[in-house]
Amino acid sequence: MAQTLEDIFISVWRQALVEGAASAKIDDKSYPVKSTPHRGLKQIGFRFGGKDLRGLEQNPQTISRWAAMEREGKKVMQFLYGGRYLAVVSDGKVHLYKKSE
Repeated sequence: MAQTLEDIFISVWRQALVEGAASAKIDDKSYPVKSTPHRGLKQIGFRFGGKDLRGLEQNPQTISRWAAMEREGKKVMQFLYGGRYLAVVSDGKVHLYKKSE
């Protein structure tokens, strides 16, 4: 069964933040989970659908509803492509950002 982009986001979120895995496996490939140099936030670069994507743990010190959820102990990961936010995953649910026209 083919996985959707949303399935991949949830899988990466679960492996990196919930399970605390050192790497995430996507379609028989393994991608290392790293930490950002200054804040120590978990991040992972991976390929899906021919695109280089990035998952980044939400910084709890910012002012946003996602940061508030992180401060409450929930695991929140933002997903980016080309420097733009595509989606966020929290509690195993995906929220896709709408394209700005």
